[in-house]
Amino acid sequence: MEKVHAQIGKELYKTTIQTATNTLITDEPVEVGGKDLGFNPKELLAAALAACTSATLRMYADRKAWDLAEVKVEVTFDRDATANKSFFNRKIELIGNLDEEQKARLLTIANSCPVHKILTNPIEVSTELTS
Repeated sequence: MEKVHAQIGKELYKTTIQTATNTLITDEPVEVGGKDLGFNPKELLAAALAACTSATLRMYADRKAWDLAEVKVEVTFDRDATANKSFFNRKIELIGNLDEEQKARLLTIANSCPVHKILTNPIEVSTELTS
């Protein structure tokens, strides 16, 4: 089970997020009252998909000993509130000496990264207040 802690004080929108070993700051853009000190929450969500995709492709190519020099992933995220639907668009660039069969397999693997699976399957969020 993954566990993170978030904390916000009086400073508008600046949130500190911590795991057992890492810390990062999220914020909102200046135009909505933040100071743009870090990713906004939607960017963080898109970043999770990009990072997971990249790492998954790297691990798979390494396991197969394929000549994959670099993976570049661009993810855009948009939300249609009226339709209550979210849209992720992921573009992947594979740099290295790969044939078409290897590239096709890596595309399949990208669609199997853990964050992709989370985002494309039912999600349940439970919330409780603690004292």
